Amino acid sequence: MPTAILTGPPAAGTPSPLADDLRALGFQVADADTPAAVAARLAAAPAAERVAVVDRRFVGHRHALRLALTDPRFDAGAVPGALAVTPAARPALAQALAALTAPAEVPAAPQSTGGPGYAEGPRPYEPAAADSVPDTLADALAEHGTAPHRPELGVLVARVAHDEAERQAAEQAVAGVDEESVRLRSAVKSRDGFFTTHFISPYSRYIARWCARRGLTPNQVTTASLLVALIAAGCAATGTRAGFVAAGVLLLASFVLDCTDGQLARYSLQYSTLGAWLDATFDRAKEYAYYAGLALGAARGGDDVWALALGAMVLQTCRHVVDFAFNEANHDATANTSPTAALSDRLDGVGWTVWVRRMIVLPIGERWALIAVLTAVSTPRITFVVLLVGCALAACYTTAGRVLRSLTRRAVRTDRAAQALADLADSGPLARGTARLLAPFARRLPAFAPPALAAVGAGALAATAALAPRGSWWVVPLAVLYVLTSGLAVARPLRGALDWLVPAFFRAGEYGTVLALAAVSQVNGALPAAFGLVAAVAYHHYDTVYRIRGGTGAPPDNLVRAAGGHEGRALLVAVLSAALAGRSGLTAALTVLAAVLALLVLTESIRFWVSSGAPAVHDEPGEPA
Repeated sequence: MPTAILTGPPAAGTPSPLADDLRALGFQVADADTPAAVAARLAAAPAAERVAVVDRRFVGHRHALRLALTDPRFDAGAVPGALAVTPAARPALAQALAALTAPAEVPAAPQSTGGPGYAEGPRPYEPAAADSVPDTLADALAEHGTAPHRPELGVLVARVAHDEAERQAAEQAVAGVDEESVRLRSAVKSRDGFFTTHFISPYSRYIARWCARRGLTPNQVTTASLLVALIAAGCAATGTRAGFVAAGVLLLASFVLDCTDGQLARYSLQYSTLGAWLDATFDRAKEYAYYAGLALGAARGGDDVWALALGAMVLQTCRHVVDFAFNEANHDATANTSPTAALSDRLDGVGWTVWVRRMIVLPIGERWALIAVLTAVSTPRITFVVLLVGCALAACYTTAGRVLRSLTRRAVRTDRAAQALADLADSGPLARGTARLLAPFARRLPAFAPPALAAVGAGALAATAALAPRGSWWVVPLAVLYVLTSGLAVARPLRGALDWLVPAFFRAGEYGTVLALAAVSQVNGALPAAFGLVAAVAYHHYDTVYRIRGGTGAPPDNLVRAAGGHEGRALLVAVLSAALAGRSGLTAALTVLAAVLALLVLTESIRFWVSSGAPAVHDEPGEPA
């Protein structure tokens, strides 16, 4: 159990509820009158536990203490009068206490006339009445390498009352704020989509509070959301009108739970590494499983829409890669300004344009609402066609804006950004070997060469796969060309203005080739098998994204090599489609390849996220696409 150490002068006036608030937050409370006693208490506390130091004169809301003392995403947190550290930051706190309690030399007193001089020895630190030991320690922590997180309190109160008048004023301020209302509002993201903000969050926050009061965790709600979505996919797979209606309703219910898990995490500060991974990956699993359910349901009615389902997954995954790569490329860029960004900021100042722009990008709330309604009232084919058109328009809008920003800014991108883009590229042994051989030539190419080479190679391969006759061997030399252009594209660090497009072009090339070859083959079951193969590879790419976002780097190099890289997989599928043209063996080969890749990447991913102790990914500022 974590320990809260109360220190400083006793509170003036009536007995303080501070100790009860700390116990309600899960702390055991101990007293220490001096910094030296605080140091002793810190040393006595179990090494694996969080420790808080709180001024006895603290007056404020319990939620202010919760934000500072219990947030697991930060090694240290502080508000006026209170400080907490995790085991990782306890050495820094011990150093700060040691510096605070070190004896100070007292200057020699002046000699009296005709008398002997004298000098006092070192005296221990004795805080003045106005000092707050937690605040002094919080300031000192930064000097020891651990700057504490200071949460934005808004109207919440957190003060140190030095006398009775200050205490009464602080208590009046506390009484004037509805703490529970603030806590509920803060559980909702400040930047969500229109549908989520106006149709889900007004009541899902209360579901989150209900879950918190019954001891449910965000991971349990996340799992429930996945199960509901899978049931929705099963209903869609029945191919009946009643099944489609039930699927649409359940998909919306799954989205409500999807919003609830994050709101529960923010309401009760139950963040975790596992929770970050589950929330990130389950969203994609739910949506793509639902696509498969719709395709199965359509097949029951005699309509084959697997190509549309796979196209929707390819387009949506490429959109996400564009988002992630652009953000990583500009994460810590310097001189990061452009006229386009300035215009965007001005538009954000006009109320109605904010919502229009958020809706245009078709984020997850709007997209799932669209899918749910169309499933209930129309056919799977109409659902996929509308979804593809909407996502394509959204992709054009967002990508065009980002291209304009990149071309009009004079940003200097860092080695970290270049490494992140190289990791997102997912180059295998063939592309890496090519890159090493062609590195001298690549250094002489113009700045726009990497995205241009990636686009040309990916476009030529996917177009040939789509237009060549079934079983054509022409796809194989184009796959070899794709290997060469891919290696040349990553042969130098990706620091160019548009180099963030390279990973997205690679995704489009690989996924589009698999889709085209499976569709052209006209082999029974080839498209569903291709859907499974792209889903397995897409999971690997999403896993890479969330590891980078969490600051833990890309998956192990041996995993990337074993998976073959995007260029190796594209070449392999091209060879298989030519060698097994028109035969059922193509379906079996794609199925086996999908199963092997899924087993490979899932095993490593689960091992990493469950056991590595990687940091939880912080909340995104807005609703993801």
